[in-house]
Amino acid sequence: MKLGLIGATGVVGGTILRVLDEREIAVDELLAYASRDRADGLMFRGRTVSVVAATRERLLADRPDVAFFASSDDASAELATALVDNGTVVIDNTSTFRLAADVPLVIPEVNPHAVGPEHRLFPVANCTAIVLSVALAPIERAVGLRSVRVATYQAVSGAGRAGLDALAAEERGATPNGTFAAPIHHNVVPQVGSYDGDGDTGEEQKVVAETRKMLDRPDLRMAATTVRVPVMRAHSEAVFIETARATSVEELQSALRGAPGVVLHERGIVTPRDVEDTDLVHVARLRPEPDDPSHTLFQLWVVGDQLRKGAATNGVQILELLIAQGRFASRTGEVTLSLSKRGRGLGHGADA
Repeated sequence: MKLGLIGATGVVGGTILRVLDEREIAVDELLAYASRDRADGLMFRGRTVSVVAATRERLLADRPDVAFFASSDDASAELATALVDNGTVVIDNTSTFRLAADVPLVIPEVNPHAVGPEHRLFPVANCTAIVLSVALAPIERAVGLRSVRVATYQAVSGAGRAGLDALAAEERGATPNGTFAAPIHHNVVPQVGSYDGDGDTGEEQKVVAETRKMLDRPDLRMAATTVRVPVMRAHSEAVFIETARATSVEELQSALRGAPGVVLHERGIVTPRDVEDTDLVHVARLRPEPDDPSHTLFQLWVVGDQLRKGAATNGVQILELLIAQGRFASRTGEVTLSLSKRGRGLGHGADA
């Protein structure tokens, strides 16, 4: 398989390369692109790969079998459709095409059935919505959902390398540089994305719209408040749900316990530091709301690494799903697909 990576030198691009290697995806030729030529190139599987400017002419001439976009919305809008029309499968880590009616928004553990043989464009959903949907899908399948409220605690890596650098600089005593709406060191900032001072931010709108699409629940009542916190790379979410029928903690635990991509913590807590550099979504503190005679109101705590499951790993899992369906069988041979509990273990190691 000839694989192109647009945005290869960015934080998400670098993580995609790591995940491709860890999951042993057969790549016959890697084509690396950035906003400009990079003389030093990059390393992949022990070899130096040249990094060249991502131009329409160059990409169409190179004709990759699959192209990952880990760059800007502008780059995806300009280049992705041209590649698709040229026969390339595109996996896009920007928000450009996510809500297009004829484009599937796929989490392989949640809605692999959304992939049709006619599809060649696959957006990777918003990282916060991915983490949330992996946790909600087993509940939706088991008992149904009537409403969801979520407050998020989002890592600085969601803003890319600029976010990581901004936190590091502020920790050293530098003046905030405007990457975030307010200083992030020793602070929390209740604004992720554009905000006009009235109503929801862009991030809050994405979380709601994309979660509804991935769960195939356009009627789901939802609200989100998204908050940036001085954490490196894992997002956390406090989730408040109303189920469609009366249920119990035990029934919800049973649904989550066997769910693909989910780790259930029946006791204790899990923190963003615990799950850094891992691929699974962790659910803890599942409990009923007090004084609820309907037995439909519950709370849970959800944590996942936004660079991996929220971006790079989910994109690579989409590629694995396509390989398993035979999209690239003539070039790559067989690749084993395992979605259940696959992922890096607990370790310490761009919102879009």
